[in-house]
Amino acid sequence: MTTTPDFATYIASLPRIIAGAAALFRDAEGRVLLVEPNYREGWALPGGTIESDDGETPRRGARRETLEEIGLDRELGRLLAVDWVRGVGRPPLVAYLYDGGVLTETDLKAIRLQEEELLSWRLVARDDLTTYLPGALGRRVLAALDVLADGSGTAELENGQRVS
Repeated sequence: MTTTPDFATYIASLPRIIAGAAALFRDAEGRVLLVEPNYREGWALPGGTIESDDGETPRRGARRETLEEIGLDRELGRLLAVDWVRGVGRPPLVAYLYDGGVLTETDLKAIRLQEEELLSWRLVARDDLTTYLPGALGRRVLAALDVLADGSGTAELENGQRVS
């Protein structure tokens, strides 16, 4: 496909967003797997930026990031939540959150952290999640857990709050 200079200029003028994807893994007790990045404060889910310039989709990005960060290459389940998070000092983020399923003891023992980015991992009970994941991320994870519990459809969120 050939683009005209005018079309290329138009595309370059469009607003930009950041897209990220993560997986929600739980253990048999329902605790959520969190990872501790070394490049910023706080905790996160296994996941990261979608390499959209290379044609990567959100689902493939979540799976790639899971493999890179914790060493588990798993087929991900359904999309649990999509969150539009306004940025301060950055473009808005669209965050996709997929069901990573329930990890067995064998799966947990197989976790191998990406040492370049992560310090540690832990399993956290639902009641403690917002202590580790404040703000939109914590609300996003709670909404995704609700979707899993009640069998409802994908949660549409803005800054972690349901909009539908």
